Amino acid sequence: MDLFGEEISQFAARSIESLYLALSGLFTPAIIFLLLGFIVKRAVLIRDMRRAARESGLNVSIMAFNTVFVMPGLAVLAQALHELNTSWGLQLLDADSWEVLHPVVVILIAVFLGDFVGYWRHRFEHTPLLWPSHAVHHSDTEMTWLTLERFHPINRFTTYFIDAVALLVLGLPPYALVANGFVRHYYGYLIHADLPWTYGRFAAIFVSPAMHRWHHAADPRAFNTNYATVFSFFDRVFGTLRVPGLCTVPLGVTDEMKESLAGQLSYAFTRRAYAPLLRRLRSSRRNTDQ
Repeated sequence: MDLFGEEISQFAARSIESLYLALSGLFTPAIIFLLLGFIVKRAVLIRDMRRAARESGLNVSIMAFNTVFVMPGLAVLAQALHELNTSWGLQLLDADSWEVLHPVVVILIAVFLGDFVGYWRHRFEHTPLLWPSHAVHHSDTEMTWLTLERFHPINRFTTYFIDAVALLVLGLPPYALVANGFVRHYYGYLIHADLPWTYGRFAAIFVSPAMHRWHHAADPRAFNTNYATVFSFFDRVFGTLRVPGLCTVPLGVTDEMKESLAGQLSYAFTRRAYAPLLRRLRSSRRNTDQ
């Protein structure tokens, strides 16, 4: 009993520390986006912040839940993947192969490949199998930079697993993997921010906040478009680019989920969330029987 109590105490201490670090990590981007919002919106900023306050609070609640209960599991998964990769030798390229390139070049390659993998993984998340968990991210009707923290635990695991396996197989050095995660994470804050930026001619290369806002639009014409995080030309090359201008249509999903922490987390475990998948399976079964 004493040993069990000690384990609980250690878990609680680690959770409190992790939550403190996670919340502290929001301070710098909060200041940056507050300043950007003031420069771009001026007096309108306060109105928009008030309108988004409830959704932003839910985003932070989901982030806190994931920090305490999901991140420890991701740490275990990361260690397991590393050991599996080491023992089974799954790498297509040896880590030494990257030493002939300058570290900056390696980082650029890592970000490029990370976004390529992320593009296809994101498309997979929009299939009937993974959509019920990914729908939580899209349920924010007042998208701000904090929407990046709005992810279901299942979505956190699938995202990490798919991205990590693909990049580990390529044998990229640890510093490049860290840099890729850093760049794509903080750039993710930017493209989710409520900023009316289209990037002009640079939109042919990079994803803009306007482009990604269309990805979150509750408009059938915007469904299955704009999957990339950093490089917009992935969407252009694979035929999923759609940016008709600034996105002024409503955001969100048609899925019926409650706007609460419990409602968001439980949705992926309900039968109705998988209705499209079940209909597809029944249709496939009927076609097979015929």
